[in-house]
Amino acid sequence: MPGYSTRILTIPVAGRDYRIRALSDLQQFADPTGRAQRAGIHSSLWSLFGQVWPAGRVLAETMSSVDVAGKRILELGCGLGLASLVLAKRGADVVASDHHPLAESFLAYNAGLNDLPAIHYRDLPWELPDTTLGRFDLIIGSDVLYERGHALQIASMMERHARPRAELLLTDPGRGNVGAFSRAMAAQGYAVDEAYGLFDDEGDAPGRGRLLRYTREALPALAG
Repeated sequence: MPGYSTRILTIPVAGRDYRIRALSDLQQFADPTGRAQRAGIHSSLWSLFGQVWPAGRVLAETMSSVDVAGKRILELGCGLGLASLVLAKRGADVVASDHHPLAESFLAYNAGLNDLPAIHYRDLPWELPDTTLGRFDLIIGSDVLYERGHALQIASMMERHARPRAELLLTDPGRGNVGAFSRAMAAQGYAVDEAYGLFDDEGDAPGRGRLLRYTREALPALAG
């Protein structure tokens, strides 16, 4: 037994049903080798990756129609991988990333549930530079600004991994860290457009959930 229980969810996205293996509830926890502890994942946060949250649904819906032709795409904090699965179903060149010790295995399982080939996965702690990852045309994430320090970490990720005309799409349920992040992105030349009214269930932040789209004009070519 793995030490935790799971369930299979059916998630409709843009008229197509996706089957997702998720943790049974927020009480699940198993870290027999201490890998989560070494990654800095507290037991109270361990199970959060294993659910499909409203922000993840909105991001997946957005990925069902975004232009993917010729683009290299990176998902930050992929969790169970719903948005990356939607992109893979469309034939996109996507890399899913997370730092939870079970994210890779759940992503692989969910790809199989949906008759998709394995999705390229990277263990990607945001605070540590990865010189082998390269650069992307589109970077996405759902509810990734949940701690104050994440604003600077993800802005730094954009500096390291965004191509000159890269776009960033984030869904945020209203954590309160968007302002600091948008200022950090403005320092890199990005402007932001915000769309509201996309969340069916916004939990403790009704009316504050939004889709954030960061874009910038062309910059001199960067290596990678």
